[in-house]
Amino acid sequence: MVSMKDIAVACGVSVATVSKSLNGYSDISAETKAVIQQKARELGYFPNSAARALKTNRTYNVGVVMTDDSGSGLAHEYFANLLQAVRSELEKNGLDITFVNHALGGQKMTYYEHCKYRGVDGVVVACADFESEEMEELVTCELPVVVFDHVYPDRMSVLSDNKKGITDLVKHVYNNGHRKIAYIHGEYSLVTNTRVTTFRDMMNRLGLDIPKEYIREAAYHDAERAHAIARELLQLPGPPTCILYPDDFTALAGMSYLRQEGYNVPDDVSVAGYDGLVLGQVLYPKLTTIAQDTERMGKEAAHALLDLIEHPDRQKAKQVIIKGHLIEGESVVRCNKR
Repeated sequence: MVSMKDIAVACGVSVATVSKSLNGYSDISAETKAVIQQKARELGYFPNSAARALKTNRTYNVGVVMTDDSGSGLAHEYFANLLQAVRSELEKNGLDITFVNHALGGQKMTYYEHCKYRGVDGVVVACADFESEEMEELVTCELPVVVFDHVYPDRMSVLSDNKKGITDLVKHVYNNGHRKIAYIHGEYSLVTNTRVTTFRDMMNRLGLDIPKEYIREAAYHDAERAHAIARELLQLPGPPTCILYPDDFTALAGMSYLRQEGYNVPDDVSVAGYDGLVLGQVLYPKLTTIAQDTERMGKEAAHALLDLIEHPDRQKAKQVIIKGHLIEGESVVRCNKR
């Protein structure tokens, strides 16, 4: 392990000078700082995290809340990409991340209690039961908090532009001649509510009827439930010519299930998803979907949290909305049915 003394010997200066140079003191010349910092990099020096925490009253550690009912966790590509972008930006700034949960060593604790136990400098909330008491406890505490895809009073939120996403998706399906469009949406959340409301508004603006059977609910990533609904939709007297699924994983599984039952996708029924998963673009037919800009969302959240950690007095309600883009794919084709 390289120490400050090793750097001091290599540079011919005192340990005190090395310490001041590495900790940004102003009474050391810029030239001396540059030489010492370069030598520290060459020797592979890393500051002791415990010592740094004592000195700065910070742990340089950020808590991440990532819990979902389906248990998919980081197997869900959307959240995996989102948190990868967060981690990458934080690491560039010398911070680590720690996942925050309900228990530690078999002992139950709330998110806030876990954050205090770990001494985190701030928290990113990627996925959780946003209506729960322990989330209320967390977002009303003194820690800097940034939340994805949900809005709390006096907290920073980074949101995917779901309104534009559904608008673009419905327009694309409509422009391909589809007039009977069904939507299998996810369970209730701010994201789902925005998407369903936008779907209804777009269908009304386009002058299209929405039979009550055409809007149904299945949990995100619940491929079996979504397929059961798709089967029911296609057995209606007036079946849809296109089905919008709640997410890409469910849409891809849905296409597979439909093919097993003898349906040709997209000739018999067109299918669209939502997320922009890489897998959807390497299978046949390529999935028509909305790609969410998870990289930019993650970077925005990381930068916002860093700013709040450095300037806690700036904590206020603010929403950053990040646009995605339509991937036309091949799972939605021209429809001439009426």
